[in-house]
Amino acid sequence: MAAITILFENHAGWRKGLIGYHAFCLIEHNGQRVLVDAGTDGRVLLNNMDQLGVDPDSIDALFITHGHYDHTGGGMAELLKARSEPLDVYAHPGIFARRIALKPRRREIGIPFRKEELESLGGAVFHLSEKPFEFLPGFISSGGEIERRTWDRAVGYLVEDGKEVKDPVKDDIALILDLGDSLAVITGCGHSGILNIARHAIEITGKPIKALIGGFHLRGGAPEHLLKDAVDGLKELGVECLYAGHCTGIYEYAYLKGHFELAEPLFVGKEIKV
Repeated sequence: MAAITILFENHAGWRKGLIGYHAFCLIEHNGQRVLVDAGTDGRVLLNNMDQLGVDPDSIDALFITHGHYDHTGGGMAELLKARSEPLDVYAHPGIFARRIALKPRRREIGIPFRKEELESLGGAVFHLSEKPFEFLPGFISSGGEIERRTWDRAVGYLVEDGKEVKDPVKDDIALILDLGDSLAVITGCGHSGILNIARHAIEITGKPIKALIGGFHLRGGAPEHLLKDAVDGLKELGVECLYAGHCTGIYEYAYLKGHFELAEPLFVGKEIKV
């Protein structure tokens, strides 16, 4: 059985002392502890870890779902500085691409550090791969670009040779937990589209999904036909449980809950057993 603790999420829940912000969770499985994403603000991450009794040195690896600042910002740097040992970091090679948003103003939205800075801060040891692979027992990276068979939720722009080009967020990957007979799939924002992510996980493992956990990137007025596609597609794939968080959207979560009996919201401090 795997235990997932939400360390960093938009909503702080009901436990005193926890702070809400963008990032994600800690997974304990097969005797290993893996942090999924590190968030915008290191002070928030370390506060929530302290409140929940998580020692920075107890983390065996950091898994980065994609290279946006709200999943890789100050949290990664502060975590590295708080540790006494180097940390293995697993991600897609594209996470360090320069990214910008143009609305509501032009601004940088990529990782705010160079790879070399993070390596020198606290000994980040990067393992960057474009292919699916098991990096710890029961922990599988979904690997390279997830095929966009249906809709995706890509945002922003890349800066390439001084030009701005639409960013397909090819580095968007998911963490797949092998539970034996089934899977738990953890997304960051779900830029690849949650249906595409779920199909990809099933195809590379040959196992059904027990739980889909994370950001589903439906916020901002997703049209009803898209929400219906999500519900119908996830049911068709046999997904048992949904745990919706960061960037899913309140109205969009309500729609999922209304059509998917086993759906729950995420908040800081929530614990999930799968």
